[in-house]
Amino acid sequence: MNKKILSNLQHLSREGKKAFAVLIDPDKVLDTNTLQRLAHMSVENKIDYFLVGGSLLTHNNLYQVVQWLKDHTDIPVVLFPGNSMQIDLRADGILFISLISGRNPELLIGQHVIAAPLLKRSQLEIVPTGYMLIDSGHPTSASYMSHTLPIPSDKPSLAACTAMAGEMLGMQLIYMDAGSGSKRPIDAKMISMVQRSVNVPLIVGGGITSAEKAQIAMEAGADVIVVGNGIEKNLNLLIEVSEKVNLFNSLLDVHK
Repeated sequence: MNKKILSNLQHLSREGKKAFAVLIDPDKVLDTNTLQRLAHMSVENKIDYFLVGGSLLTHNNLYQVVQWLKDHTDIPVVLFPGNSMQIDLRADGILFISLISGRNPELLIGQHVIAAPLLKRSQLEIVPTGYMLIDSGHPTSASYMSHTLPIPSDKPSLAACTAMAGEMLGMQLIYMDAGSGSKRPIDAKMISMVQRSVNVPLIVGGGITSAEKAQIAMEAGADVIVVGNGIEKNLNLLIEVSEKVNLFNSLLDVHK
């Protein structure tokens, strides 16, 4: 099993560079034309990763989405599972998510025990990820399905301590998420405090509905920007965020 996904993210983080991941909810790409347009734009704009998964999959097409992306692009496909059933061994890797912001034992360790034997035998790159839900102003699918309360948006120190605990428990990534369709992104102060508190790459998603919001998250310390729902509503957002990420990295090279 290679470790390219994690090692690449660690390298980017050390260099201060940013990555852009497009989140694909299989329930929202129910025809090949939609997926084809999204994949074509992702390749054209050189996104770094596809994250595939959702809080609730009702159409049983996870496997078709992963297979299509693998057949038609060279972009790494990383599973972002809502439960132990959302596993496809044809993907490149999986964020092995523990919901460290909540107190639901099923999502701290229970689902992981169920999935472990299958993952152990697979060739998937398994990336231990501490997942933190952050309050976004209204209930999201993630908070409802996980039966957990998000971290209050005005408690950056609580988020920082949670991230530190996750790192000490062995998490290799921290993922802060305001949830799909959230009304607002995670506050820059919270992102910054979490980033300063840990030494692992930081992923930030949820509520990033403009290139400006992506820029704010990057400047605050996010290593990976994740956009899903915003792109579903406006495909041009993919281009706009990609331009911001590429410009950020280019300016970093100039100043070295």
